[in-house]
Amino acid sequence: MIKADILLLSNYIFTGMSKEPINGFIAIKDDKIIAVENEHPELYYGENTFVLDLKNQLILPGFVDTHCFFTGYLLSISGIDLKNCKTEGEVIHEITNILHTDQDCFLGKGLSPNLKGLSMTYLSEKFPDTAIILFTADGESCYMNHAAQEKFNFTPDKCYSEGYPKLLSYLLNQKENSRSEFLNYLKMLNSKGITSIKEMGFDDFSGFTDIIKDLENEQALTARVHFMSQPVAFPMNLDYGSQMREKFQSDFVRFSGFNQMTDGSISQLEGDMKTPYLCAPTCCQKEIPWTTLEEDVLNADKHGFRFSLHAQGDAAIAKSIAIFNKCQKNQDGTLKHRHAITDLECSDVLDLAKMGELNIIGEIYPQIMSITNRQDKIAMIEEKIGMNRGKNYWNRRKMIDNGITLSCATDLPLLFDNIPESIYHSVGGFFPEGGETFNKENTITTAELLTAWTYGGQYNLGQENLLGTLEVGKLADITVLDKNVFTLTFDDIRNVKVSMTMVNGKIVYQK
Repeated sequence: MIKADILLLSNYIFTGMSKEPINGFIAIKDDKIIAVENEHPELYYGENTFVLDLKNQLILPGFVDTHCFFTGYLLSISGIDLKNCKTEGEVIHEITNILHTDQDCFLGKGLSPNLKGLSMTYLSEKFPDTAIILFTADGESCYMNHAAQEKFNFTPDKCYSEGYPKLLSYLLNQKENSRSEFLNYLKMLNSKGITSIKEMGFDDFSGFTDIIKDLENEQALTARVHFMSQPVAFPMNLDYGSQMREKFQSDFVRFSGFNQMTDGSISQLEGDMKTPYLCAPTCCQKEIPWTTLEEDVLNADKHGFRFSLHAQGDAAIAKSIAIFNKCQKNQDGTLKHRHAITDLECSDVLDLAKMGELNIIGEIYPQIMSITNRQDKIAMIEEKIGMNRGKNYWNRRKMIDNGITLSCATDLPLLFDNIPESIYHSVGGFFPEGGETFNKENTITTAELLTAWTYGGQYNLGQENLLGTLEVGKLADITVLDKNVFTLTFDDIRNVKVSMTMVNGKIVYQK
């Protein structure tokens, strides 16, 4: 009998192979699971076996975030916090005291959006030679000078990630800092139970993949990294994709294909809808290059790459499905490559049936209800599209019923992974303040959501044969929650924490 390096005992183990947790133990040797059983753990005891009796804590496969942005996270932690500055004069005084004479760029954050005196002209007069960018507290706008506009090629009306790729590239190329912060980023994700991520990188990721390669060689990565190229400043680069696919072939780092946005937010009339908005004579105020998107998807598919399209409105979802329907197929009619649609905010049930038929993967945001409240969300839906269409919001029930494999994402730093909270929102159907369930018929079960966070994520990444369930022979990526979420009330679930995370048989986080 092979002796285990680690034995995890618990009354509750969610293997992903059944709908309910089992009582038993998991034996781990090196980086693999060698037993998942309910009796006689002593058979695996050895002289050096580390035994951890977790009692009523819940053991699960490691969680997967299939859509996150390190660059967005890096920007969010960069810069000087100016939240205590209440006037334009205080802002100028603070910058002047901090700014070095040889500094080429100054980033600030946390400001009120109402400091109208911080015009581009005024900031340029005060600081003519240093690029100054000052983000508001909500992150949706900024103040900047002419030097910043010239250096980073964007203006305050394009204060969003896709609008300032040069700024993100600048931060990534502060290599010592970006390297250390990437490791901190992974450790932060480990503390949330995350063991694998699908990371979005603009264009060629500004060469950051060289740092990822070094960390991989040093065995310093504490989560598996699958990265995608999102064309922003340049057209889709298949040569780059081929180089990355060849360069990264381990179980820890892979190139995962290409990602692209389609429509925008329904609240801003930029979600592409099948019928016009109630408040404006338009189906979408955003210009969407559908022809170019289709060309890119089909070209990527032809060369063996997968593609994910970010779609929110029912028309955008339908058009994305129609594009994927033109891709290469298997004999059973399913897509040859694992293409995905991200977000899926307001969908048409008939389109979900086609999506399931083609085996297009769904990347949902199960915590998205946490950023609003019931009153404001329903008021927005009633004003923009009406509740008759609003009943199609976040319809994960029909997605699963139509055979769609769901995976979970955060669009981090929009949201930070909190799996217990995601149960509160996507299983309970509650907004943060609680109360009545929203679109109860669209909610899913706890087991279904946890499966999406685990097996679904690994299926998305093409790693379901190695990871995603707790089975003999699979790699030991494991997360432990300090309580069993299957037996708690929804309010109590919100207080559950991650107590331990393992990657490749090694503990990378322990509370």
